[in-house]
Amino acid sequence: MFENERVRVWAVNLEPGQRQPWHKHDLPYLIVPLTKGKNIMFFDDGREKETNEAVGEVLWREPGIPHELLNVGDWHYSNVLIEIKGTES
Repeated sequence: MFENERVRVWAVNLEPGQRQPWHKHDLPYLIVPLTKGKNIMFFDDGREKETNEAVGEVLWREPGIPHELLNVGDWHYSNVLIEIKGTES
């Protein structure tokens, strides 16, 4: 959606039952839900984490482990993901 020297902005859209493919974030990031979310994050180390996101909240995530996201809700899920590249001028 947008990128400059400080941030990279992504749109994430998943239909019910749809998976976001395996990926890894090399940068810290924020998630801003545009719809409520009921998802499961699957990590490559075997862990699973259920997420229940509400419109209006902002979630901080650290970079690191490869994962995929599955929309287990029965509605379309949408968020904006903002990767933080750095703060140097």
